[in-house]
Amino acid sequence: MLSLSTTQKLSLFGLSFFAQTAFAALQTTPYLAMHVQPKYANFSVMPYADVKAPKGGLFSQSTLGTFDNLNSMNGKGSATEGVNYLFDSLMDRSLDEPRVMYPLLAEKVTYDPDNLKFVIFHLNPKARFNNGQALTSDDVKFTFDTYQTKANFGLQMYLSDLAKTEILSKHQIKFIFKSNKNVEMPLIVASLPIYSKADWKNRDFTRITLQPIIGSGPYIVDRIDAGRSITYKSSPNYWAKDLAVNQGRYNFDRLKYVYYRNLEVSFEGFKSQQFYFYEEKNIRNWVMGYNFPSYRSGWVKKYKAQLSTPLDIQSLVFNTRRSPFQDIYFRQALTYAYDFEWQNKALFFNQNRRLQSFFDNTDLAAVSKPSSAELKILKPYLAKLHPIIQQGVVADWRYPKSDASGFNRNNLLHAQTILKQAGYKIVNGKLHDPQGRLIQIELLLQQENPQRELMPFVRNLKRLGIQVNLRQVDVPQYMERIRRQDFDMMVFKMPQTLTPGKEQAQFWGSRAANEANNYNYAGIQSPVIDQIIGKIIAAKSRDEVVLYTRILDRLLRAGYYHILTYGKPDRWFAYWDIYQQPKTKPKLSVGWEYWWVDAKKAKMLNQSSIKH
Repeated sequence: MLSLSTTQKLSLFGLSFFAQTAFAALQTTPYLAMHVQPKYANFSVMPYADVKAPKGGLFSQSTLGTFDNLNSMNGKGSATEGVNYLFDSLMDRSLDEPRVMYPLLAEKVTYDPDNLKFVIFHLNPKARFNNGQALTSDDVKFTFDTYQTKANFGLQMYLSDLAKTEILSKHQIKFIFKSNKNVEMPLIVASLPIYSKADWKNRDFTRITLQPIIGSGPYIVDRIDAGRSITYKSSPNYWAKDLAVNQGRYNFDRLKYVYYRNLEVSFEGFKSQQFYFYEEKNIRNWVMGYNFPSYRSGWVKKYKAQLSTPLDIQSLVFNTRRSPFQDIYFRQALTYAYDFEWQNKALFFNQNRRLQSFFDNTDLAAVSKPSSAELKILKPYLAKLHPIIQQGVVADWRYPKSDASGFNRNNLLHAQTILKQAGYKIVNGKLHDPQGRLIQIELLLQQENPQRELMPFVRNLKRLGIQVNLRQVDVPQYMERIRRQDFDMMVFKMPQTLTPGKEQAQFWGSRAANEANNYNYAGIQSPVIDQIIGKIIAAKSRDEVVLYTRILDRLLRAGYYHILTYGKPDRWFAYWDIYQQPKTKPKLSVGWEYWWVDAKKAKMLNQSSIKH
């Protein structure tokens, strides 16, 4: 750890002598680590890299939908997959450690981990955009000023604690925060892509564009087949190729993303070598679909990646802005109608597991009854909570289980009891609310969401007298409707983080509930949840983060805002056997950018006449 002398501090910040004591804990380090000790500060290469990996070849994969926008930061249209590889950020996240970042555009950083009122990044003088132009503090300030005024609303909220960005010198940029307690803010500003100020001189940042954007990252745009595929090629002048985080990395000459309308067509494309790396999301395929000749002959391999990361939040979301979902008793009753056990047996070959937490597969998940430390924090809030939530947060929470028979009799009887006690009535076989209004629900889903997975839930709701209309739309229409909060219920999937912070306010905070383009789709407005999120953001240690996040988890579950459905503890992939990967795997990412092409096998495959 390097520390500044008093003279250096005064020179750097232009402060008076009387301000010296305010910087007693300032440190300048070649890493950014928030309340943890970095493992690889003195490493010349990351442990999950192979510096002997050969360069060359193509890495190709599929994605669903379509695209029309290379500027993923303005929130317009459908952003292009892989566009992140066009840009470098100030620092680069470790794939093995939460809340740790290592040098990229910035070679070091000055900050006080216990008083995060500001952070200063010292840019590497060698940093260049891919057109040869020097990357300076002017570009960084332009980028963040643009994010705060012209980026998508979710990103603007993400940066809401950023007061201003200040240029100290050509290679020193200072971020001043509104709060000195948000430990995520230095990591957030360090992780966002940096744009070229000159590139946007005569361009409108808010418009959709497929015109290539100048970045400083490892790849540049090679070819665009509008709406169908995009190919990137290795930047011949990538300035950062020799940095420690990039040793043995970005080994492919080209990256290609091929777009498909649905998973079935995508899988057929994989089998016919339209691309070579495939993430399998269809359980039936994983169990029964790999019986084609190229798999039996060994040319196609399966790979399970077991990561120490949260499982995606996969759920059915209630829009609590609308009746009858404003009623927690109604939401609670519907939870009993979801029969995971039968669904897992009949549809998923028992390969999934029921999600019991919004932070499943991590130490952040609330388990059993609250600990004494959790209870101490919860106690002052209990009187402010609805009785149902009061009961839920102090309980050993588990979703109701069925006997997997497909009838779900006991749970449906319990749901009926909840509804009856809350004043709902069945009239001519149809459910009416306490005011006598007929209950009708539209369930919104994307085209790639198989209806058959939802039909058991729909049938159970009908047994409760609830009329359900399944509304299946294409991806653009789905995204537009959820942005405008135009749904009753929806099928939802969203990644969660191992280092929760400001983004939790976007997911669950009251301010985000009625903001279009934000992520609090359920419309949660709970002062208690807001305060707990504030404590997560201000936490000064990993132990505090875990403690407050478990309380947030309990509040979310007990509020019945979502029905958490299912997930897998590992990710499934298939690939044509032309790829190799390092022996040591990162814990927090698949890390395919550290893979490489086996040139001999690739040549054999190209010369063969393999048919699927």
